[in-house]
Amino acid sequence: MKKTLLCIASFSCFSLTSFAQTFIPAFDRFSGKEIAYIYLENGTKVEGTIDDLDRKKGLIEEVTILPTGQKKKKTFEPKDIKTMYLPASGFNKLNSQLEQSFNAQKWKSNDVNMDIINKGYGYFEKVKVKIKKDTEELLMQMVNPSFSSKIKVFHDPLAQESMRFGVGSLTLAGGDDKSYYVQVGNNVAKRIKKKEYDDEYLNLYKSCPELLKKIKDDHRWVNFDKHLLEYTTSCK
Repeated sequence: MKKTLLCIASFSCFSLTSFAQTFIPAFDRFSGKEIAYIYLENGTKVEGTIDDLDRKKGLIEEVTILPTGQKKKKTFEPKDIKTMYLPASGFNKLNSQLEQSFNAQKWKSNDVNMDIINKGYGYFEKVKVKIKKDTEELLMQMVNPSFSSKIKVFHDPLAQESMRFGVGSLTLAGGDDKSYYVQVGNNVAKRIKKKEYDDEYLNLYKSCPELLKKIKDDHRWVNFDKHLLEYTTSCK
């Protein structure tokens, strides 16, 4: 029995009224009809439609796709994959298009194809992550691909949202994720929780005293995305 095309169990969603948001909502469902783009560690690019996604505790364990023009499916594990773009399905895709068309065009990263993301794709990158006392390489969805040159922020598949409610097939957001995995430069990514941001923002932006001074009296977690955008685009 084919497993469902459910991927990272996303608790992050999108509000039609929050166009100022800069983090991309993490997706929980992906299309099996549109083309996915997978870039392997050996330098090969594979394009095709998603046939299956296996996951454990919200993390991708295997990706099976049918390459374009071929009849035989191929399965890849995270160890084989460097980066990938997966097409979101349904309202998730619509949400991403609305979000990114408003925010991302101005801030393009040389390492990420924002033209693909703006069509409703999630961007995944393999990253070294600190899990308790161990370091693991995981395939994670990046939520700030358009301004990730200094600090990369990855969706935490086990994060819990402050509040959300559903209307038919569309989920509207009324809160923010409780945690993200954050990679500064080439360092190992570590989990930062909402309650830790009061201290962590000082470390994240320590090279930009102007920004630290500006947000000293208002460094709420809900503004993490805006702080990081300003740090990336305005600080040297």
